[in-house]
Amino acid sequence: MSRYRDLFRTPEFTPLFLTGAAHTAAQTVVGLGLATLVFRATGSPLLSALALFGPSLAQLVGATTLLSAADRVPPRAAISGIALFFALGTAVLAVPGLPTWAVFAILLAEGLAASLGGGVRYGLLNEILAREDFLLGRSVTNMAVGACQIGGFATGGVLIALLSPRGTVLVGAGLYLAAALLGRLGLGERPPRAAGRASVGETWRTNRRLLSSPARRRCYLALWVPNGLIVGCESLFVPYDPERAGLLFACAALGMLAGDTVVGRFVPSRLRGRIRFPLQALLAAPFLVFALDPALPLALLAVTLSAAGYAASLLHQERLMTLVPEELSGHALGLHTSGMLALQGVSAALAGTLAQYTSPRTAMVLLALASLAVTFSLARSEGRGKGPTEASSTGARPSPHKVRRRTA
Repeated sequence: MSRYRDLFRTPEFTPLFLTGAAHTAAQTVVGLGLATLVFRATGSPLLSALALFGPSLAQLVGATTLLSAADRVPPRAAISGIALFFALGTAVLAVPGLPTWAVFAILLAEGLAASLGGGVRYGLLNEILAREDFLLGRSVTNMAVGACQIGGFATGGVLIALLSPRGTVLVGAGLYLAAALLGRLGLGERPPRAAGRASVGETWRTNRRLLSSPARRRCYLALWVPNGLIVGCESLFVPYDPERAGLLFACAALGMLAGDTVVGRFVPSRLRGRIRFPLQALLAAPFLVFALDPALPLALLAVTLSAAGYAASLLHQERLMTLVPEELSGHALGLHTSGMLALQGVSAALAGTLAQYTSPRTAMVLLALASLAVTFSLARSEGRGKGPTEASSTGARPSPHKVRRRTA
């Protein structure tokens, strides 16, 4: 099994890793600052949740219009250009007196750009790494997400106290600019992975092709729905406990970091298929404790345990990559990312609506129950539908543990 240090010896992995880390840190700091700003201005749990996760809703639009470009644009130019666009848009979000509708219009535009950026970034990761190293690569990038979120939410809370929510948003804009520079100066010039023109029609055709297989559909649903519902729970941390929301977010990031480390580095390949759905059930189960209105230490423990279950996504992604043709890897991973983030936005809106009519903790429990129900349903469906010829009938490639692709 490869080790983490082997990944960082691979050409271009380190700058791609650092670019993604800077982007995540920026997103975390900006999200907390903007959610706090909107909540103070409106007092609305719904608008606060949408300020934090609402841009993800735009990913659904991008996934149906822009995604065919993920394999048809030069990766370096796309990654650095999108980060620069985020830096400029986020700087505008910090303008005093900006109307709430204008805030959400900018977030919509950023979400559209992000739908393309996810496909480009993870398609490039798949191109840089050998096939059997993909899960380890995704593990270490997810670990970076966890670490950057821990630091970002903690730093964001301090910045809000020392500066202001608006000043915190400006710091995030600077981090986006750093991501743009890292991408432009650190990544090499590569041609697009696929030929032809990107178009809405091509996006629809490829989406239909990817979703035509029952096995791939199950992978996508498992990657999108249970996780999205739990992100809806997390979107209520600010209205649930405004003073300690940053601590709750940091504990969630810590749990995700721990889960990704264990699964990516230590779980052997023979066990991965068996633990995908049980690990995903761990996402939802701890949130049921919020029905008891727990004290803060118990709430923090529940959130940390829950977030460890996000590591199930690594296993579902690995399964997806065995079912997707090489030339569609960027589009397939972009569809995963866009659909996942879109469901997060939908769940944040649903969570905020439920919290408006009940309470934040009641909404968390209801979403956790829904997440568990979907996970159990998908696990049963996979058990019934799996057969020895399933992979070959979907145009799949052989297992990544049996095929080694030349590194860049």
